[in-house]
Amino acid sequence: MNEDEREAAKRRAGEAAVERVEDGMVVGLGSGSTAAHAIDALGEAVEDGLLVEGVPTSYQAAERARSADIPLRTLPAVSAIDVAIDGADQVVDGDLIKGGGGSHTREKLVDTAAMEFVVVVDATKHANRLDAPIPIEILPDARGTVATSVERLGGRPTLRAATAKSGPVVTDNGNLIIDAAFGELANPGGVAATLSGLPGVVDHGLFVNLADVIVTGTASGVDIETL
Repeated sequence: MNEDEREAAKRRAGEAAVERVEDGMVVGLGSGSTAAHAIDALGEAVEDGLLVEGVPTSYQAAERARSADIPLRTLPAVSAIDVAIDGADQVVDGDLIKGGGGSHTREKLVDTAAMEFVVVVDATKHANRLDAPIPIEILPDARGTVATSVERLGGRPTLRAATAKSGPVVTDNGNLIIDAAFGELANPGGVAATLSGLPGVVDHGLFVNLADVIVTGTASGVDIETL
């Protein structure tokens, strides 16, 4: 798919996911380009009378939702999240790598709290094996120790650099991100557990056995897979 076709596929995926939202629901609002289409579609449904509340996973998602006039709540302020709609950087059999936008810690909080986690992607995000670098949000003082631990585990750590300012990317939580390249992951669950146990790691972008539905926008339509 070319870029125009990809953007259309993302839009179709976001719109299809929003069709699962019912009146009165609390909806987790993901970050990234495909989730943004879902937020826009949800805003149109709100304009048409749908009553929902959104829980954003990032400042970016919150701003997009405010522009779409979606009422917002914080995670501590809601008793439950009915459905979370979020994107992914890579998908294999329902396991995900997320965090290209640096919001994976808050995304994981909201997505795991939801009764249904719906992943929206275009077809290019599917792969045979998870092999993209894994974003790891770390406490700033843990930069050296986490990088050393990643190397001992066979990974190549890279501190994520900002593009619009000098220095590293700083997350919404005030932390840094290391992108850890491990190559193909034969055991994503094992890697996820190991990374979670490293001192100084806030959270990482491996989402293993968390997705309930994968909505994939294609060149001609939408594929929906229930896991």
